[in-house]
Amino acid sequence: MVAAPAAHLTQMFLEAAEAPDVVARQLSSNNAQAKTIGARLRKMKPRAVVTGARGSSDNAATYAKYLIETKTGIITSSTGLSVASVYATQPKLDDVLFLAISQSGKSPDLLATVQSAKAGGAYVVAVVNDSASPLAALADDVLPLLAMAESSVAATKTYLASVCAIADLVAEWTEDHALAAALQELPDLMRAAWDCDWSEAATRLTPARDLYTIGRGLGFGAAQEMALKFKETCGLHAEAFSSAEVRHGPMALVKKGFPAVLLSQRDETRPGLQDLAAKLVATGSDVMIAGFVQAGALSLPVVAAHPVLEPILMTQSFYRMVDSLALARGFDPDRPPNLNKITETR
Repeated sequence: MVAAPAAHLTQMFLEAAEAPDVVARQLSSNNAQAKTIGARLRKMKPRAVVTGARGSSDNAATYAKYLIETKTGIITSSTGLSVASVYATQPKLDDVLFLAISQSGKSPDLLATVQSAKAGGAYVVAVVNDSASPLAALADDVLPLLAMAESSVAATKTYLASVCAIADLVAEWTEDHALAAALQELPDLMRAAWDCDWSEAATRLTPARDLYTIGRGLGFGAAQEMALKFKETCGLHAEAFSSAEVRHGPMALVKKGFPAVLLSQRDETRPGLQDLAAKLVATGSDVMIAGFVQAGALSLPVVAAHPVLEPILMTQSFYRMVDSLALARGFDPDRPPNLNKITETR
C-alpha cells in the first residue's frame, strides 16, 4: 500500500479515497431502481439519448455516450444547455431518453433544459447526488449517487459515482450480465487502484506548463476529466483529445519534453493508441501511459478489469496523483482560484 504523508490529507484526498465505499453503497441501494429503469427503457426503445451536464458531470456524459452507443447502437449526444436556458428553444424529444447528470441538482441552466426536455416529450432520468434537489423533483426517475457531502470544489467521488451509476444503468438496460457481475467487484478493484503508485508522473509534471491527456472511446471521458483536474487543481494548461484527433492540428505543438498522458482500456481502441504512443515517443515527448508498455515511455500501474470499468479505475489512481501534484506545485486542490462548488450558470 502507498502510504499518504500527512501533507496529502486534503479534503480532495479524503473524498477520493471514499469512492470505493460510495460505489459499494450505490450498487447495493440502487439495484431495484436500476432494474426498473432498465426495463422501462427496453419497453420504450428510445430513438435517441440526450445528455445534459456541465463540468465533471459532462465528462461522465462522454463516458455515457460511448457506453450507450457501443452497447445499444442508439445515438447519444450532449445537448447545449444554452439552447433552452438562453435561446429558449423548445426541442422535439418524443421517444427520447434525457439523461441529466449533476452533483448538486441545482444549476439553473440544467434545470431549464430539463424542463424544456420534459415539455418536448422526453423521458428524464436524473443521475444526481442530492435526491432532494430541484433536478430530482423534475425527473421522471432518479438514480441517486449516494456519495454524501462533497466539500472539495474538485469533484472526485461524485464523478466516480456518476460513471458507476451510468455503467449500472446500461448493464440493466441491455441485460449485460457480464458487466453487471463485474460491477459487483468494482469497489474492491477501486481500492486496489487507489494504491497504484503514479508518483513518478507527479514528479515529471511538477515543472510542466502544458500537457495533453489522450484516450479514445470509453477512455475519452476519463481523459477529459483528468484534463479538467489538471487545470482546476494544479494550474496546468491541459487539453484532452481522442487519439484519433491528435494527429491533426494538436500534433503540431508536440516537441521534446512535451508531456502526454495516455489512457488505454483493453478494447478495440488500443492498437490506435499504441501507434500514437510510438509516434509521440519518437518526437521526444514525455509520454506516460496507463494501460500498456511502450519503450521510451513511463508505464503507470493499472488494475485490470472489465474493459468498460478500466477507465474508472484509472481515474481513481489519477486522483491520488493529481492531489499530490497540486501540493507540489503550491496549490490547494480544495480551493481552486475563481471557482465555486455549485456553478450558477444561467
